[in-house]
Formats: sequence, C-alpha cells, structure tokens
Amino acid sequence: MHGWSGEASHWNPWCDAFACRGWRWQSGERGYGAARALTPRWQDGGRRVVIAHSMGPHLLPAAVLADADAVVLLASFGRFVPPGAPGRRLRSALQQMAHQLATPDAARVMLHSFLREAAAPESAELLPPGPADGPLGTLQRQRLRHDLELLGRTSGLPEGFPDGIPVLVVEAAQDRIVVPEARQLLRRDLETRRHPLRWLTLEGAGHCLLQPGLVEEVMGWLQSLEAR
Repeated sequence: MHGWSGEASHWNPWCDAFACRGWRWQSGERGYGAARALTPRWQDGGRRVVIAHSMGPHLLPAAVLADADAVVLLASFGRFVPPGAPGRRLRSALQQMAHQLATPDAARVMLHSFLREAAAPESAELLPPGPADGPLGTLQRQRLRHDLELLGRTSGLPEGFPDGIPVLVVEAAQDRIVVPEARQLLRRDLETRRHPLRWLTLEGAGHCLLQPGLVEEVMGWLQSLEAR
C-alpha cells in the first residue's frame, strides 16, 4: 500500500521483481489521482505479506492487516505527530497543507513541495509521475484532505496490526517527513507487541527510499522467513 499522495503504479518495479520469483502481488490504490480507488484482498495460498510505505499501513482495512503473516514497513510510523514541540510544528504544517488543498493550483504547488522534501537528499526528478501531475479535481483533493486529517490523528500501530508476526522496518536515515521521535515511538510499539523484528537503516536515504537495492533486500528477508 502506498502512502499519502502516492499511487499504486509506484510499486510497478516491485511487482515485476516479485513476478520473476513467481510471487503474487496486489497494489492498493487510494485514488488521489486519475486511478480508481482499490482495496487489496488476500488470495488463497502462500505467505500473506503486507508491504507498505509511510502512511500505507494506516490506509489498509483492519481485516487485511489482521490476516497478515509478515509486515514490511518502509519509512513508516505508528503515530505520525509525536507529543511535545516536534508535534506542534508538524500539526501546524499539516493544517497549512490542508488549507492549500482548497484549489487545484495551490494543491499542486503544495504537493510538489512535499515531494521535494520526501525525495531529499535525492532529486524529486527521480520520482515517477503521480497524483501531483494529474487533474487534482474536487474528489481527489477531498481524498487527500481526508487522509491528511487521518495522518494527524494516528496514535500508534493501526487497527488490526497482528501481534507476534515478523516485521521488517526500513528506516531512511535522512528522512525529512517522519521525525526521529515518531520512529522511536514505532520501535517502542512493535517491541511492546513482541514482534520478531529486523531493523534496517538506509544511510543517506530520504523518505522516498530512492536508493537502489531495496527490493532485493526485502525479497531476501522474505526468503529467509521461508527457511525458518
């Protein structure tokens, strides 16, 4: 599942890599752009793995999460807005972003600014086209605003997150979107639920995790689960 302002097509390289191993893939789509919203459903057989970027776990139905056998969290979080001063700054930024969703032009400027921060320290030109490049009509902006408000209300692991399953957490060392305090809260929440954890920090990577080799790293971890 993609995160806020993302779309399903961004997973195409992952889908192709998984297909080469004979692994099935479904991409959830929130419908921020021209593509229609789509909720993934589990198919019969095989290990059930949720792979989600940023806000992605919070955009999945609780029933989908509850049936997962393993989870991969990519630059993700439980609670996005931490308590204290860092949280106050983030909440103010979210309010400003919501205000800019009032018109298509303002929304486009805001989204491109957000994507520059999300891609950094890499160039945003490396990102594939997404909702920011599309029509941004009333429905799209309503969905973006709704999920922006949801982002501000996140308070921990999303509903349905199962206890005790293997979890791979991939952190971006240069993440400008998920603050260090939110990453620490995520670790605490997962350790409290007694998940077998692997923590992978990508030095020099930003929130969009544009460095090469990540897909192979994740597939290698999944392969190691099969050997257990």
